[in-house]
Amino acid sequence: MLRREFLKTSGLFVTASLIPNLLHSRKDLPERILPKALKPGDTIGFIAPAGILFDEQLYENMQNVMESLGFRVRFGKNVRKRYGYLAGTDKERASDLNDFFSDPEINGIVTVRGGWGSNRILNLVDFDNIRENPKVFCGFSDITALHFSIYKKTGLVTFHGPNGNSDWTIFTKNHFHNTITGNVVKPLLKNPGKEKHNIFTITPGVATGKLLGGNLTLVTSLIGSQYLPDMTGAILFLEDVGEDIYRIDRLMSQLQLSGILKKLNGFIFGKCTNCRESQPVSLSLENIFDHYLKPLGIPAFSGSMISHEPNNFTIPIGIKAKIDSSEGTIQLLEKSVS
Repeated sequence: MLRREFLKTSGLFVTASLIPNLLHSRKDLPERILPKALKPGDTIGFIAPAGILFDEQLYENMQNVMESLGFRVRFGKNVRKRYGYLAGTDKERASDLNDFFSDPEINGIVTVRGGWGSNRILNLVDFDNIRENPKVFCGFSDITALHFSIYKKTGLVTFHGPNGNSDWTIFTKNHFHNTITGNVVKPLLKNPGKEKHNIFTITPGVATGKLLGGNLTLVTSLIGSQYLPDMTGAILFLEDVGEDIYRIDRLMSQLQLSGILKKLNGFIFGKCTNCRESQPVSLSLENIFDHYLKPLGIPAFSGSMISHEPNNFTIPIGIKAKIDSSEGTIQLLEKSVS
């Protein structure tokens, strides 16, 4: 009888002792936040959190694009600074990001380019400020580090889409505008016309999950850090540029060894622009994707319009979506702006 009472009491004690930890773990998971939809007359702020943009004409081009969409434009005070291959010191680049999130006159933020440098400022980003002042944030390539860290630390949905120095084709411009304004609430993203032939089905099937992704090199650079979101049940989308095929193999291996790939519900690879077969005898990208993804049995495809090329989708980070890997389509299942 005493033993039974002891076990009962100790069981209650153990359960009670776990409650604070459970509550704490839930508290550590930020609630998802949708940015406010942009409307005509809103102001877009351009910042340079990574590499240098030398050509002054490109600044004029991005301003003209935003104005043609009905937005006002303001450039960060440090956007034209220079520090080696970076657009100003780490403190200067982070300052523009923090200032524009806190500035009530700035309604959305777009990065002028990628390159390298976003990882260097993550410890300088004011995530509390971002959480308290959510707004549209868009860019790609090196900006992947900011997308992942912002989503992980604040729950804010950001947008993997064009940088200021992108080509801004009609296709890219329309997808960007429709997404950040909420004109199309739950768009079906599919390659148009000739681009349909670029779809390569790795494993057929349909999957749902939250969209997480960006540049393959940048995603792997965050492994082991506090800035990588939980990939459990996610649909991971990736792209890269200028990498030898064996390096893509190495990066995919890192995703596998870290345990990320086995957590996924689905996988999308956009395009690997200017990725070369530099070895005398090389595997193909298809060989690499088959090796790492087919054993998982999850729906997976490549060739989606997510790349360092002119025509691109604007994809919200953290929004639930459904993919059909046989058709090469991405269906957003939730709105991405409020």
